[in-house]
Parts: sequence; C-alpha cells; structure tokens
Amino acid sequence: MVAGLGNPGEEYANTRHNAGFKTVDELARRAGVSYWKNQLGAEVATTKVRDTEAEGGVREVLLVKPQSFMNTSGGPISKLCREYGIKPEEILVVHDELDIPEGDVRVKVGGGHAGHNGLRSIIDKLGSRDFSRIRTGIGEPPGRMPTADFVLKQLRGKDAEAFDDTVMRAADACELALAQGVIYARDHVNGAAANNGKH
Repeated sequence: MVAGLGNPGEEYANTRHNAGFKTVDELARRAGVSYWKNQLGAEVATTKVRDTEAEGGVREVLLVKPQSFMNTSGGPISKLCREYGIKPEEILVVHDELDIPEGDVRVKVGGGHAGHNGLRSIIDKLGSRDFSRIRTGIGEPPGRMPTADFVLKQLRGKDAEAFDDTVMRAADACELALAQGVIYARDHVNGAAANNGKH
C-alpha cells in the first residue's frame, strides 16, 4: 500500500499539507491509472509493479487517499489493511514534513509520529509504527506565521511550482522503494538534496 496523506476538498487541493495526495496522484498518472473507487473511507486505486520474486513477476499495489481528513487518516488505512491482508511493514505513507528543508525528500523506515497528527492516527489505529514513510520536506513557516496557516495556505506561482517539483521527487522515491525496497530507496534518496542545490 502507498497511502498519501491530505485533506479532501478543493480548498485543500493545492496546499503543502496535501503533499501525500499529490504524490499518490502523480504515481497514478505515471502508471496510467484512471479508475478510483471509494472504499472504507478512502479513494483507492490499484496498480502493478514489477517484482521478480512475486508470482507472475508483478505485485499489486494499492494507492490510497484517506478521505477522513488528515488527523483521522488511520481509520481508513487500518480498515483497508484488514480488508486486503496488508501488514504494517507493507505500507508506505507519504506525508508533509516541517522538520525537513523545503524541496528535500527523505525515506524513513518505522519510527514515531514526531507530532504529525496523520502519523499519530495511523500508529494508533494500526497499533504499530513499522510502516515506512516518504517524508516530503516543506520547511518551517516564515516569521511568526502559525503552522496551520502555513500548511493549509493555497500555493500559487513560484511556491506552487517548487511544491510540484518536490512532489515529483517524492513520487520518484516511492517508485524506487516499490521497485528496490525501502532500505535501498533510503540509502539512495536521503542526502540527495545536497546534490540538487537545496542546502
């Protein structure tokens, strides 16, 4: 499962908090996926990735966008895991991350929620922290801007372009993790921002 975190509705579509939704949409676009269904409180699509160890050489991957709002993302994700027999370690969660510089993308295996309410909800509902994450850097709010305003602000112009570039890199990281495994992706993605002029 690749689960992108975000908030449903037009007013949130182009905000930093929706990095997960936008990344999953990009994965779907690259895979030519056009059919989404509403299932157990989420928009769900399926795609296939090449996997030499899987039966028939391909593995099915669920693309998931919980529609319950960020802070209760764990509900739909845990229900889908039960429905499809997916274990926590078979989940890749894509989310925005304030503690990472804007434009930087990092892969993490397991860990806590670091104050991210979407991750907190998933850990609570799964009863596990063993899922992997694609952390999409959005940086800290400027000046004294409240965090909520920063993550939920509609992006325009250069801000929107920069955010879209980050989403592309997050989708690349997801594809690498699906094809080669999260440890390989972590070793190849983390630190790459130093090479793209982001530090």
